[in-house]
Amino acid sequence: MRIGSLAAALFVAAPAFAATPEHVAGDVPPVATTVAAGEDLSRRMTVPVTINGQGPFHFVIDTGADRTVISKELAEQLALPKSGTAKLHAMGGSAQVNMVRIDRIQVSDKVSRKVRAAALPRKYVGADGLIGIDSLKGQRIVMDFQAGTMTLQASDTPEDDVPEGVDVIVVTARTRLGQLVLADADANGQKVWVIVDTGAQNSVGNNRLRKLMVERNPATMVKPIQMIDVLGKSTPADYTVVSRLRIGGVMLGNAALAFADAHPFKLFELEKKPSMLLGMESLRAFQRVSVDFAARKIKFLMPSGMAPPSDRLAQDAPKTTVGAP
Repeated sequence: MRIGSLAAALFVAAPAFAATPEHVAGDVPPVATTVAAGEDLSRRMTVPVTINGQGPFHFVIDTGADRTVISKELAEQLALPKSGTAKLHAMGGSAQVNMVRIDRIQVSDKVSRKVRAAALPRKYVGADGLIGIDSLKGQRIVMDFQAGTMTLQASDTPEDDVPEGVDVIVVTARTRLGQLVLADADANGQKVWVIVDTGAQNSVGNNRLRKLMVERNPATMVKPIQMIDVLGKSTPADYTVVSRLRIGGVMLGNAALAFADAHPFKLFELEKKPSMLLGMESLRAFQRVSVDFAARKIKFLMPSGMAPPSDRLAQDAPKTTVGAP
């Protein structure tokens, strides 16, 4: 079985061009920019993006990627100038990849200039591109799964009011290599380090977490799968269901996880600690999720009458071969 790739795309070397955010109109930044969100084949949220004034194109907002990625096909279509190579880290390992220069990336009225992006085959990216955190610094991302929208706003602006009767759970994160890492979490009672990865189709735990959980419950059912990353590398994994997952004050029952000693855990120096990447399949259990990079806080909005995720172990694991980096 095959599953969409799940881990963050990360560059070790600093880019020759740093993404520079700006506001298009006026000296005062707008309070918020909300766009209708679509979905790619892996059910990740996509937003309309213009590149050097052309588009719109469908990009995934990827909190697990520290650099922006564009599909090789779109880069060629737009005749983007080449900008050398850089080392990219993905689920299955690392490789030198070709880079291109983008003068201007725009999501509604949010603009980043002089972006150096990796150009990778679309069949592995799964969309026209990925907006990484190099273009999201100082921003808050609000994913409203009920309304089907994504809002980008400055971290120092107030969020929308919470509907009456809806619970909000706020979890404070630590920063590691630019990523937000949640330490107040556990799975089946075992402490877990969690990275929220909106570019991931599903959630992934490392083998340290798997060993501890299987030892506690030897009867745990697992299914072998293969994860394909943006480099086209395949990583074997075991797909199963965690009966109890807690993140801050949020409780999830029967959450699906793929276990693998994936490359990002080594990169984050988490391979010896029970850790996981929290992907879109788990995030969609909530009404709304906001990720605030400047404040290092993540908010989970619990829908009224929220039902726990499905308690079944899927008869067939997801078979999508395109997905997050």
